Amino acid sequence: MGRSRLSVRRLAVWLCAFALAVSCLGGQASAEAQRRFKILHVMSYHSPWKWTDDQFNGFKAVLKDLDVEYRVVQLDGKRNTSEAHLEKVSREAREIIESWRPDLVYATDDLAQARVAAHYVNREIPIVFSGVNANPFKYGYVGSSNVTGIMEQEHFVETVNLLREIVPNVKRIAVIFDDDPTWEGVAERMLTLLPKLKDIEVVSWDVIRTFDHYKKRIKELPNEADAVALLGIFTFKDSSGRNVPYTEVLRWTAENSSLPDFSFWKDRISYGTLCAVTVSGFNQGFEAGKLARRILVDGVPPRSLTMHPSLKGEPVISLARARNLGLTIQASLLLSAEIVTQFKWEQ
Repeated sequence: MGRSRLSVRRLAVWLCAFALAVSCLGGQASAEAQRRFKILHVMSYHSPWKWTDDQFNGFKAVLKDLDVEYRVVQLDGKRNTSEAHLEKVSREAREIIESWRPDLVYATDDLAQARVAAHYVNREIPIVFSGVNANPFKYGYVGSSNVTGIMEQEHFVETVNLLREIVPNVKRIAVIFDDDPTWEGVAERMLTLLPKLKDIEVVSWDVIRTFDHYKKRIKELPNEADAVALLGIFTFKDSSGRNVPYTEVLRWTAENSSLPDFSFWKDRISYGTLCAVTVSGFNQGFEAGKLARRILVDGVPPRSLTMHPSLKGEPVISLARARNLGLTIQASLLLSAEIVTQFKWEQ
């Protein structure tokens, strides 16, 4: 009888100890999830802008149950490309990192990598990126101890196939870039994927620096191409040397170009580009947010989290632009894509 009571007591003590250990572990996990985190978001561009805002909204959606203090630095690299400006805002971002000491830096698009995040490779602070077009090797990220993220890879083949469903006779494509180095990676991927597109030829790869040159080129292209890819359109200079807003570039194009056009980003369709299978900014940010959560909450080292592209593409068609070009789109295609019925400037 005594031995039985002793065994029961020992079992009770063991169960209490086990419960206490589980409780402590759970408490630690809960405490980690409830601690206040500091995250610095370095935008290459500006807000409000759909691409930038979608990424940040996707990122925050994954961390919405955490107590996070965000600070944001906008490099504004599409509207102001002067070296003096970029050096000033980049230095300010780096000063915030040194003084505020965030738990994580979230850097979006390539300019934020080159100007800010790359300065902290193999340092203690974790860095998560999204929207990166260049090979991560360029920034020293591959093999680094503290960087991971989501690469932006365009749906080139899918977009051209969508265009050919709308305009079946497209065979010759002209490609337009501005002089931002970001587009080098895009061009390389397009060249790699081009053999997958039967009977498609890229007849020109134009790097354009001024709005006047762009207008001239657009008027020349109907003699050379069946369609035009409007990719880099942000740094065209006007006669005074200032960047022409891309929305103005796209409106002029919709009102003056007779060629079907395509791109890879959703906001372009609202401003008159015919079609795209778009890279989802929200999905880019959402996937980056998942990586950040693994680092902050689960304690996973960034080097253990693989850099990868987001895969989700969304077909979008401008019915307004199609009407403008005199094109009729099959009902089945309209049902399978997101449709923009008006130009942004008419809303």
